[in-house]
Amino acid sequence: DATVFVSSWIKDLYANKGEFLNKPNQVILAGADKNIFNLKNIKRWNKNEKVKIVTHHWSDNWNKGFEIYKELDMLLNKKEYKNIFEFNFIGRLPKNLQLFNTNLMEPLSGPELAYELKKNHLYITGSLNEPSGNHHIEAAQCGLPIMYIDSGGIKEYCDGFGVEYIKENLEEILLYTLSNYDDLTNKLESYPRNSDLMSQEFQKFILLYY
Repeated sequence: DATVFVSSWIKDLYANKGEFLNKPNQVILAGADKNIFNLKNIKRWNKNEKVKIVTHHWSDNWNKGFEIYKELDMLLNKKEYKNIFEFNFIGRLPKNLQLFNTNLMEPLSGPELAYELKKNHLYITGSLNEPSGNHHIEAAQCGLPIMYIDSGGIKEYCDGFGVEYIKENLEEILLYTLSNYDDLTNKLESYPRNSDLMSQEFQKFILLYY
């Protein structure tokens, strides 16, 4: 009877095929539970320690960003980067992928995940063609600036709350985050997406039509 899209990107894919245009529809961006993913007890970079970069995924699908995570892992072979950055991965790796300069942790969820995310200073996602995704939302709600690729609907969630990059300028953007860390982090205090807002938008949509 009605369709909710989690991003304009996925809505446009269907609209270009002429689907869903004759029935009520709306884009409602997702959000995570702010009672779990929030700014309480976050750990900001103090300029005297390594910058801790983190990402997390339940899925081991290659499109979750593993090309980028492999690239970052290889970058940490270089002493000049290994002395500055640390990379932490929470989740499952594809069977054919080995990361040699990355701290690996089993998949987590809920308060345990939030606790681990808040130990870090910067979040990276290399996810491709993902309509929404929860990983970057949870990280942003925990005050972590997001490094993201403009692919799928992720930019709709991250624009203004991190830095866009591509594989070819990964090194440049990593160094940029160092110079602009405080400004990037301060912006996360006004990150708007959470499950309360999402639920309110669902309620308005349902009451509007039904």
